[in-house]
Amino acid sequence: MPKTLERTRKAIAKKKGPIESLHQYSRDSKRLHRAQVRDEKLEKIAASRKKNDKPYLERATFFQEAIGQNEGKPLQMDVIQELIQTYVHQYDEELNEVKKARRPGRPASAREDLLKVKIEKLQKEHQSGFLLPVLDTEENAAVLGRFEGSWSYLTGLKWVRISSAGAVQPSSFPPRGDH
Repeated sequence: MPKTLERTRKAIAKKKGPIESLHQYSRDSKRLHRAQVRDEKLEKIAASRKKNDKPYLERATFFQEAIGQNEGKPLQMDVIQELIQTYVHQYDEELNEVKKARRPGRPASAREDLLKVKIEKLQKEHQSGFLLPVLDTEENAAVLGRFEGSWSYLTGLKWVRISSAGAVQPSSFPPRGDH
């Protein structure tokens, strides 16, 4: 969390005394305003980054649970393909419920559109190569088993792209752009 405003406020209070004694157009009030704007900008960037990182954290958590159910042992390729299918189609039930709840003749809700886009994106990624941690080696399975939910931990894992045809390509993390 940015602390520029706190530091600036403290420095000005140390120099001038109470901050309430500043007039509107003084240098120090402008300094405070710049510090506040900088903090807000940094918080906005951090929130945006967190929103972009969330799908990859959820994906890693999903496959971590699968490794946990297999008692930390590596998985076979057919099991991995089934897990990918499960992950890709995880929103299908929710989409069907939203469709059923909609009255006939009404346009699709924003939630329904969002789910369609998510499903379509996941299916497209699965066709070209689904990004996931390497699950068929003992070493990577153990590392994934210790994953605690932080972004920085994901860079230590080995990643691959597995297409729907079964082709496996080594990949890097974090991904750059859409694959």
